[in-house]
Amino acid sequence: MSAGLDDVIRDVEEDSTSAADRLVSALADRLGASATARAVFGEPVDRDGITVIPVAKVRYGFGGGGGRGGETSEGGSEGGEGSGGGGGATASPLGYIEVTGGEARFVRIKDPAALIPLVAVGAVAFWIVMRALRGLFR
Repeated sequence: MSAGLDDVIRDVEEDSTSAADRLVSALADRLGASATARAVFGEPVDRDGITVIPVAKVRYGFGGGGGRGGETSEGGSEGGEGSGGGGGATASPLGYIEVTGGEARFVRIKDPAALIPLVAVGAVAFWIVMRALRGLFR
């Protein structure tokens, strides 16, 4: 390959990489700015000298990428190029901080859905034990 063609290929690769980097950075900025307890539960509430501040577990993930196709073998025309990405966020309540008279305390909110895996494992264990006992007494 000639030096000029090498430079063009390197420029194309850098453009493609920087476009993907910009896309991923923009996704991270948007998701990170919107994935907050405040966005889900609102502003802290202050009533009668008591301030309540919501606390949440916020998780987000994203991905992105870009690329450019090379030349086709038959027609000699350039391939396509593109970039894309996506992401999502979730927030679940953990509790709240209650500030009264200069003192703060954290109050946890119990999530009944967190017990579902425990109940499922307990049911399977119970079934196994009952089956084993039934076999012993036959």
